Amino acid sequence: MKVAIGSDHGGVNIRKEIISLLEELGIEYKDFGCECGTSVDYPDYAIPVAEAVANGGYDRGILICGTGIGMSIAANKVKGIRCALVHDVFTAKVTREHNDTNVLAMGERVIGPGLARLIAETWLKGEFEGGRHANRVGKITAYEDQHM
Repeated sequence: MKVAIGSDHGGVNIRKEIISLLEELGIEYKDFGCECGTSVDYPDYAIPVAEAVANGGYDRGILICGTGIGMSIAANKVKGIRCALVHDVFTAKVTREHNDTNVLAMGERVIGPGLARLIAETWLKGEFEGGRHANRVGKITAYEDQHM
């Protein structure tokens, strides 16, 4: 598995925690930044990560900003991305099993580093169940193919 990871200024600390987790799990990754102490624009980091996943260069993406909301909105504008904003372990598990999400968004101002690591690990290890869920995800893909 290869993971693209990025954050804006509001998610730098948790991004570093998740990078540490990826290294512990032996997962290959690319850090898309940011290394900033001042305010930056979240789409400048969300869109390159989402495009890296959508074009097949990376299997999954992880995005962190203050709330995770901006990152998830921006990422979901990229065709082929199913980004979920997650702040609990149950949602991390189910969004992989039922929605086949390929990008995870979290908010550093909402959760702490310990929970973020647990969410990311749960999501990274999660597998899509297929079955009835494949039909639902397929409807999203079909809509994208017709309208994007």
